[in-house]
Amino acid sequence: MKIMRFQWILGLPFLIWLIIGTTAWAQPEASVETSAHKISDTVQSSRPKSLTFTASTDQRFFFFSDTRNANNRRVPVSVYGVRAGFLFPPQHDRPALRGGRSASFKAGAGFYFINQRLDEPGLLPNTSESVTRHLRIATVYYERYLFRRKAFEVSMPIEFGYGHSRYERDDDQLNKHEVARGIFLPLGVGVAAAYQFPTVRWLRPLHWFGLNILTGYRFILKKDIPDSQINYTGFYISVGPSFFLENLTADIKYWRQKRKKR
Repeated sequence: MKIMRFQWILGLPFLIWLIIGTTAWAQPEASVETSAHKISDTVQSSRPKSLTFTASTDQRFFFFSDTRNANNRRVPVSVYGVRAGFLFPPQHDRPALRGGRSASFKAGAGFYFINQRLDEPGLLPNTSESVTRHLRIATVYYERYLFRRKAFEVSMPIEFGYGHSRYERDDDQLNKHEVARGIFLPLGVGVAAAYQFPTVRWLRPLHWFGLNILTGYRFILKKDIPDSQINYTGFYISVGPSFFLENLTADIKYWRQKRKKR
């Protein structure tokens, strides 16, 4: 318990820095609305004058300490979620960011859920049965861009969350008895890389899509069931297709402006 309290004390300054820093850097206009990049037929590289809305689905594979196979190796657990936030325009030139979406960082919130069957009895105190756990996690994130060259970019996401857990014992298909519930606080740090397909004049929707890879580590500042063997600390990875909502909104504005000129 002393270790957990010490980790939580360490986490407070970071959270305060994140909130103050994001507020100071953002400097949004009085009326915040979705802003699109001015797109040429080849490269999307102009600097937005206001915040740009962005959203995406997010599926990750977590390697929890309490989920292992017969060889005592961690096995991945699928975590599903969605993220939404804003791209913040750069306040000054950064040599590492050339071309592509003109943004210094993005920040926002996410929501994730897990429904997992634990076949290893005894993870919870005073229980000898297998249980099903249900996790619901709300997060805030800050993701700074480290590198960008046209369609390729690298960023570092930092996340802090508030999670709720509930554990049930299945007596049969109809009767489910809750055996425990709790609250936990996760903190995650990772590195993400994304590639968006190039813009094609006769097929602009192609650059709405791309590929994304994310890897990182999650720390638990506060456990939900302190006396249990449940532990969500561990490595995570995500690889798959990506949809860039900000490119879609940018194209919509581009088409509207083109139609007005006609």
